Amino acid sequence: MGVRFVTAEQAVALVPDGATVGLVGGGGGLVEPTLLHEYVEKRFLDSGHPNGLTCVHSLGIGDRESRGMNRFAHEGMVQRVIGGHWVWSPRMQQLAKENKIEAYVLPSGVLMQLMREVAAKRPGLITHVGLGTFVDPLLDGGRMNESATESLVERIAIDGKDYLRYLPIPIDVALLKGSSVDDDGNIGLDEEPANLDLYAMAAAAHNSGGTVIFQVRRRVPAGSLPARSVRMPSAIVDAVVVDPEQRQSYDLIYDPSISGESKNEDSRPDSPDFSLRLVIARRAEAELRDGAVINFGFGIPDQVASIIAAEGRQDRYYQTIEHGTYGGDLLTGDLFGYARNPSAMIDAPSQFDFYSGGGLDIAFLGFGQIDREGNVNASKLDGVTVGPGGFIDIAQNSRKVVFCGTFDAKGARIETGDGKLKLLRPGGVRKFVESVDQTTFSGKQALAQDQEAIYVTERAVFRLREAGLELIEIAPGIDLQKDVIDQMNFEPLMPKPPAIMDRGIFIDSSRG
Repeated sequence: MGVRFVTAEQAVALVPDGATVGLVGGGGGLVEPTLLHEYVEKRFLDSGHPNGLTCVHSLGIGDRESRGMNRFAHEGMVQRVIGGHWVWSPRMQQLAKENKIEAYVLPSGVLMQLMREVAAKRPGLITHVGLGTFVDPLLDGGRMNESATESLVERIAIDGKDYLRYLPIPIDVALLKGSSVDDDGNIGLDEEPANLDLYAMAAAAHNSGGTVIFQVRRRVPAGSLPARSVRMPSAIVDAVVVDPEQRQSYDLIYDPSISGESKNEDSRPDSPDFSLRLVIARRAEAELRDGAVINFGFGIPDQVASIIAAEGRQDRYYQTIEHGTYGGDLLTGDLFGYARNPSAMIDAPSQFDFYSGGGLDIAFLGFGQIDREGNVNASKLDGVTVGPGGFIDIAQNSRKVVFCGTFDAKGARIETGDGKLKLLRPGGVRKFVESVDQTTFSGKQALAQDQEAIYVTERAVFRLREAGLELIEIAPGIDLQKDVIDQMNFEPLMPKPPAIMDRGIFIDSSRG
């Protein structure tokens, strides 16, 4: 009985061959036990163990190069990955594309909530989230390659309504990160920028008869952590590694305004530089209303958050991110998931409860493809497993969804900044296609749920209607036929001539 304090080498020796390993973290090193990951990889490269692992993770983990899930991306080390988001690990994406692992994707919120069900020994997670999308068994069932043949989800009916039942996934080992540990083994998260699904994963592993391993920055005397600061009681912790060099992220050593321990009132983000991304974000921002509960996805949508922060308008909306954070200045890029001066932090599975029940008024999300029925693909592009992260949980349940992205991809040349937009050369890859390669958002499901869906690009704006996708606005300076309709693989609905987008969106104020 009791928590063992061990070295990183001793800790990873507790991971057996064939184990199902639960991982928690976010891109850029958010709540990532970087040292444990490093030593798991080192052990495998030195000895060939552990091998045949199943990795379960709800959010994307890594740096797109060598850390996070990239540490596990070795042929033979991992047999199966069930992940919510994959873009932070190109090496794991490549293994999936080459069918060298079994690749599955489930929605991030679903995976987090499923771990709570595993901890409680309930028969899986029963939810409407995922109906009509690629995780629905009527489509792909979350399978992302030919090697993935197992059924992780099934359709059921309750009181005449369809639901999805995500099957339990017992966890053998959880590799997790905290901030501090006392001599009794209680874990505090006070220096972490988010709680994520740490407790759910730890409880799932413990109640599955598995091993819970934490990495922390410091060890303190027993009784010195206030009870309300202890987020992980020693009863569910098996081993702890103390790493005095632990950081808040790959690039950030420690900033108490990021962890919510103190306020940095002097921090005011600069206005984002003028770009096509900003043009799209400006138009998307017009969909906001005061008092709305809002969420921002990764990529172009987080430019909307940057505009709000730069103009100091955070108090006009309830800003949330799926990591469990409310308020503050939301950070972008590799630090997506972090917020400076947040107003509240809750566990991410609880955040997804709020989302799943319709708590969001407006969500700003990206896209990879859109088709004539308003379906969106953001999960598998050009045969590469991307994973939606929290996209499905959010998009399917927000009252209004604003999809933000460039009209096409690869090589488009556009002139703008003077109040209009001129297309010099269209991109080589069309995003408006006859039928999306994979359905991450179902237009049909959205209509059945009375959701409002807007699709914003730099060139045109669309709205979801009962009969399909309607073109409602075009950029000033654009040729409707040549620059928009001829660059789509289908003709949108157009019961009346589209309006012209606000010229102010296309003005680069830095030009003087």
